[in-house]
Amino acid sequence: MGIRAELKKGRMPEQVREVADSEGVDVEILKKGIIEGKIVIPKNKKRSNIKSVGIGYPLKTKVNANVGTSTDQANKDLEVCKAIAAEEAGADTVMDLSTGGNLSEIRKEIIKKINVPLGTVPIYQAAIEAIEEEGGIVHLKEEKIFDVIEEQARDGVDFMTLHCGVTLDTFERLKIEGRIMDLVSRGGTFLLTWMLYNKKENPLYTNFDRILDIANEYDITLSLGDGFRPGAIADSSDRAQFFELRILGELTERAWEQDVQVMIEGPGHIPINEIEMNVKMEKKFCNGAPFYVLGPLVTDVAPAHDHIVSAIGGAIASYYGADFLCYVTPTEHLGIPGVEEVREGVIASRIAAHAGDVAKGIPGAAEWDREVSIARKKMDWERQFKLIIDPDRARKIRDRVKPEIFDVCSMCGEYCAIKLLKDTLKEKKRGE
Repeated sequence: MGIRAELKKGRMPEQVREVADSEGVDVEILKKGIIEGKIVIPKNKKRSNIKSVGIGYPLKTKVNANVGTSTDQANKDLEVCKAIAAEEAGADTVMDLSTGGNLSEIRKEIIKKINVPLGTVPIYQAAIEAIEEEGGIVHLKEEKIFDVIEEQARDGVDFMTLHCGVTLDTFERLKIEGRIMDLVSRGGTFLLTWMLYNKKENPLYTNFDRILDIANEYDITLSLGDGFRPGAIADSSDRAQFFELRILGELTERAWEQDVQVMIEGPGHIPINEIEMNVKMEKKFCNGAPFYVLGPLVTDVAPAHDHIVSAIGGAIASYYGADFLCYVTPTEHLGIPGVEEVREGVIASRIAAHAGDVAKGIPGAAEWDREVSIARKKMDWERQFKLIIDPDRARKIRDRVKPEIFDVCSMCGEYCAIKLLKDTLKEKKRGE
């Protein structure tokens, strides 16, 4: 029995209490949100010693970090280091998107080393093993897909991206639209390639009840993937994207009927002026299910700086109601990130999430800023370092550029505005 079913029967799972305590939210509000499908707590029954993370309104906006090998770089130990670095930098969850090396071994090792929920995209493993065993993705056997989902569930995966809305009808909308980038979702493309070759519908769509059975058994949270997400801002908010979203909304209702937790994945590349509409459309079509966005990236012209592009979009998306931000690193569109780039991506995304939380009035968000401001006014550097998002980098910069008068702030040196006014007020008080 999963968390939703337990709550409906009047039981209070420990993970609900943990999230309520960590978020400072009344447990009854949390219970109501989970039952209504507006909040999820991804936690596989087979995992115990992990942090319970709540995703959805009115909780803080959460951040996910992707790691994973490729065929060119299949170093298991490096990916484990990245996962650990992501958690240390404050990522709320990690996803293993490995496509090179021993995928099962990599996943199991990451699960052992991190204490936050882990997500995967099972079609990656199914497709890659089909290439190795059958000679191509198009020869993938349908049963293999569900074998892999079951295997990953047994391993302890907490949430899974499943591209159930990639259908032949959705593809027809894509052909009519005439996109620049067509499909940029790797999982979506794997499935569509198989579907077009075999002239068959998506097995994840036609056998959705089998997915629900596995999810129920292990209390897996489904992250319904956006296989038709736009990969260029010129392609944003088109027929294919929203047709798929409607399908995901229908599948969400079916999942709720079986008490399976669901969140919805979203774009992708969209300009700033379309972010509010995209969030509202997801909330409408999917009845308030948590929204998990990649970025979003608001311009296509900044490779090597896409963590900044993503943070701009993420802050705006969070403000308008997105619940979960998937980080983007400086290497997006260029290559696989290293450990430091993973860390940079997490920090940028956390800043975006917090900025959104301040704007939408999440309890405790503005108070955090207030505490930093008070410490800054007092020129209490140690207090600031304890409070801020990236204390290590701030301390290194401070140590490198600190002026002779150690207590002053910013770049002003002896002309620090805070210090000048403080000294003036002291002199004025003495003269009275």
